Formats: sequence, structure tokens, C-alpha cells
Amino acid sequence: MTDEELKDLDKEVRKLKRIASEWAGKLHDLVEERLPAAWREIPEISQGTLEACQAWDAANTRLQAAQKG
Repeated sequence: MTDEELKDLDKEVRKLKRIASEWAGKLHDLVEERLPAAWREIPEISQGTLEACQAWDAANTRLQAAQKG
């Protein structure tokens, strides 16, 4: 992997981490401020949080492997 590709992947990991953090914040706000009345939002927010965290994890794993090799 070239230095430019590594830099781009690092940028992607940071972006995906920010997105995952935003989803985590939504989940936190739901739990802290809107439950139990907003219980119907649990599946959508949970799924979004899960997918965002999985995307970050996959990109971060690629970055770590590229940095080692």
C-alpha cells in the first residue's frame, strides 16, 4: 500500500469513527432522555449504531494490517 493509500485509509477510519460516535450519541440520548416513550426508535437507532461501528471496525482492521505490513 502506498503512502497516499495509507493516508486515505487513515482519513476514512477517522471519518467512520466520527459517524459511529454520532450514532452512539443518538443511542445515548434515546436512553437518557426519551425512553420509555420513544421505545419504537430502538431498532432503527440500534441498527444504525451497529452498522456504523462495524464499518469503523472493518476499516480500522484494514488500517492496522496495512501499518504492520
